[in-house]
Amino acid sequence: MSEAERGRTPRQVDAQAVLGHALQALEIERRAIECVAARLDERLVQAVEMLLAMSGRLIVCGIGKSGAIGRKLAATFASTGTPAYFMHAAEAVHGDLGMIDSEDLVILITNSGETDEIVRIVPLIKRRGAGTIAICGNEGSTVGQAADVVLNAAVEREACPLNLAPTSSAIAELALGDALAMALMAARGFSVEDFGATHPGGQLGKRVLLKVEDVMHSGDQNPTVRLGATVEEALLAMTTAAVRGAVTIVDDQGMLRGLFTDGDFRRVVQMESDRNALMARPIAEVMTKTPTTVPMGTLAYEALNVMDAREFDNLPVVDEDGRAVGILDIQDLMKAGLV
Repeated sequence: MSEAERGRTPRQVDAQAVLGHALQALEIERRAIECVAARLDERLVQAVEMLLAMSGRLIVCGIGKSGAIGRKLAATFASTGTPAYFMHAAEAVHGDLGMIDSEDLVILITNSGETDEIVRIVPLIKRRGAGTIAICGNEGSTVGQAADVVLNAAVEREACPLNLAPTSSAIAELALGDALAMALMAARGFSVEDFGATHPGGQLGKRVLLKVEDVMHSGDQNPTVRLGATVEEALLAMTTAAVRGAVTIVDDQGMLRGLFTDGDFRRVVQMESDRNALMARPIAEVMTKTPTTVPMGTLAYEALNVMDAREFDNLPVVDEDGRAVGILDIQDLMKAGLV
């Protein structure tokens, strides 16, 4: 429903002014991240060392916009190898402090460093024996001075035209928290396989977990003929198998010797006018003798990239000895949710 249909008069704005304010906001936030990066020092290293030595869980605590940033950071830490959860600062004094013990670490996020709810719980956290890391815009504040390690997230100004709404300060907190999480992830040696284990669902999980053997056609579903077969026999295998449009050619030991596709067939048809002679020709004369392959264990997403780059519809899969063990079909990879 349009504005007119709702009975409202569309408000006209100065397009250049709108774009100007938007660009100014982005520029202020860009400078905020640059300032945070310029201040990185050994305290971030200390924070990483504390997190690596932690035997409990990481609790990320904040309120308001800093709380929203904290929820995101807790999710990032949890998905990259650090058990973590978010604790709302206001809920902490109503029982949630009971979730913290001496083996845990708490990241406190506050721009001013004087947020009442955060200031109130800092001594209570310390009483429970947990370590503290502050992401704070004021190192000399109550929270900044009380934390075991403080990471400076100070900004020159907010991106808000009134310099009031938490904007560049929130971006600085987010960027600094992400930097800490990524440095920790690298120091922990968190691998692609580890990442896949925490992201099993959706396209992302499939890209880092699904391997070619999970989606390839193998056994009776893999169209294959022996090296001594004719073009007619190859076409029959190609058109009756689950994978249409390609057939692999193997020797008596099952080693891959070639690939014959419907594209290859169209090419030889143009060269051979005698249909009977064409059908009787040895497949070895017209096949692609050195086809592109992928080995078992390859990520299906990597194989898809190969197929996209070379405009292949099919791709043979071989074992470590070069035996033809399966074939990939572009349609199956798409159905698997890799794109």
